[in-house]
Amino acid sequence: MASVTDAELKEMTQEERVKALGMTTEQLTGKSMYIEFDPDATERFEYPWAPSVDFNKRTEVDCDGKTTTEVNNQIRALMAEGYGTIVLQNPRGMHSLGVGILSKLNLIIDGSTGYFSTGLIDGPNVRITGRVGWSCGENMMAGTVVVEKNAGSTFGAAIRGGDLVCRGSVGSRTGIDMKGGTILVGGDTGALSGFMMQRGRMVVCGNAGKNLGDSMYDGTIYVGGEIQSCGVDAVEAELTDLDKAWLTRKLTQYGLMPDKGVDHFTKIVAGKQLWNYDNLEPNEKKLIL
Repeated sequence: MASVTDAELKEMTQEERVKALGMTTEQLTGKSMYIEFDPDATERFEYPWAPSVDFNKRTEVDCDGKTTTEVNNQIRALMAEGYGTIVLQNPRGMHSLGVGILSKLNLIIDGSTGYFSTGLIDGPNVRITGRVGWSCGENMMAGTVVVEKNAGSTFGAAIRGGDLVCRGSVGSRTGIDMKGGTILVGGDTGALSGFMMQRGRMVVCGNAGKNLGDSMYDGTIYVGGEIQSCGVDAVEAELTDLDKAWLTRKLTQYGLMPDKGVDHFTKIVAGKQLWNYDNLEPNEKKLIL
């Protein structure tokens, strides 16, 4: 395509500018982040086969002596009976607890879980009183998960929606391949957090390890402490009044608001130099990497 002068760019519409700058070769598809939904249109938020549950109807499940499959099946059976609040006792680090719940539920896991807990969920509100292993909330689509203590690596891997919260610190690769939603960390996060991030917001109240936001395509990362280093194409941006208002609301909601407020947070976004990486000349690729 012929080169475009600055004067010509000013006369173009926004869509024409984007095309002229070669930024349309890799477009994310699917639901727009700007669509506003009617909260009264419940049929849009619930699966037609989802059980009708009463949050005031409460029961407990003792995980001792049961397999993960047995516990997860028991959760579904209790939901079919109308139980809206289920407490799992003695989880003792079991893997894959509470996965694949695709409807409303108040789930309390009283203890610690292993790998892949509460993954592939779409709607439940989950509270885990202990620690969690790798990939908690993996591919989460909607709802909330609040972990009271620490979490392992790949916390919120490929998350697509909802709020995933860890009041303590998390391991490396937090939010890897993140596609939406919000991840909140009350403590520190490890290396390569936000790696290949595509959408969504990540908030780290403490420090961040090496290569933060490496190869991120879009989305926003906020860090309240020190950043050991940023990864490829992750750059610092201005913390606006809108950012501060959102941070204040979100952190207050989960009791994570720092005593000194949010003015000290650093905002990291994609530099967007990798958007058209394949079209660059070899010497340009070296400059970016």
